[in-house]
Amino acid sequence: MADIAPQHAVQALLDELVEDGDEVGLQAAVIKDGALVADAQSGVADPVSGEPVSAGTLFFAGSTAKGVLSSLVHALVAAGRLDYDLRLAEVWPEFAAHGKGNVTVRHVLMHQAGVPGLPPDLTTEQLCDWDHMCALVAEATPWWPPGTAFGYHAQTFGFLLGETLQRTTSARLVAVLRETLTEPLAVTDELHFAAPALLLDRVAVQVAPSGPPPPGPPPGSPLARAMPPGAAPDAAFANRRDVLTAQIPSFGTMSARAVARVYAALLGHVAGTRLLSSEQLAAAAAVAYRGRDEVMEMEIGWSLGYSPGRPGGARSRSGSTFGMVGMNGSAAYADIDTGVAIALMRNRFSPDFTAIARLDDVVANAYPPPANPEDGGP
Repeated sequence: MADIAPQHAVQALLDELVEDGDEVGLQAAVIKDGALVADAQSGVADPVSGEPVSAGTLFFAGSTAKGVLSSLVHALVAAGRLDYDLRLAEVWPEFAAHGKGNVTVRHVLMHQAGVPGLPPDLTTEQLCDWDHMCALVAEATPWWPPGTAFGYHAQTFGFLLGETLQRTTSARLVAVLRETLTEPLAVTDELHFAAPALLLDRVAVQVAPSGPPPPGPPPGSPLARAMPPGAAPDAAFANRRDVLTAQIPSFGTMSARAVARVYAALLGHVAGTRLLSSEQLAAAAAVAYRGRDEVMEMEIGWSLGYSPGRPGGARSRSGSTFGMVGMNGSAAYADIDTGVAIALMRNRFSPDFTAIARLDDVVANAYPPPANPEDGGP
């Protein structure tokens, strides 16, 4: 039976954020020890039609999808179908060009593969062309020898892992996702790297923030080289039919309850679906890097395919919290010690993480982390 207190508190928070004008539409899910204890929605999915957000509304979720892709990798490793130390060139010989022959799946998960860059004139249409993008990254010259530096692979991450999984499994990535995660977890219609055209009417319309657009990265900067204009998401980009239906696995389209269920399954709390052993989960969530991000030009922490630490005020033990946020303010993550999986979707497209931070505080109040945990933040 659902815990009434978290449901009420989460619903009240979403309603407050929408009523204050900070948000257009919101959707949140919290799973505790496998039970869905909060499944809340507020606001509208489409400001023009006034259609309300429902539990099954799909949202463009930005890099929150990277956490799903990393989870897919971990599940395939657990099933014996993949190895973290597989060299990409073993299944993708073209990728060995320009000294990239030793790049491994682990390097990609750790954003240490050395190929975050894209051509400055890349178009959005090219970004939607899987074969074109895979050829680009295969031919890329690395910025550093694999494993010697960290730099957020904002767009190339999905193509690097996705093509490797396709060549390893001899199946399209969308099929691997369905077979490995979404079908066993009964969320096939609510979590996608490429949204089926028949489901587009369920996708919330992303809304640009009011006021002038925020400035982009300085021309020539590492971030500008990793995310040129044609690959830089904004509300208009996220609403494009070709973007939503293309296989671009650094992005995704999903509901909060679907992605929260993936994280609950990683914790081992979904009946009949044991994705990872406790040992593999601990290794995946452990902070494996702290230092300079050469693309974002900041100090960060990173675990094996995830960002560590909680987005709110609560502090978790290092190696307990793992997940991903998207640049449009969506997020999904789990905490091992408290047994919670949390997800938030929004359609106010801006890098504003107030909503997820406040949701995390509500959840931490209901299910507090152990007292005096070791700092697990980035």
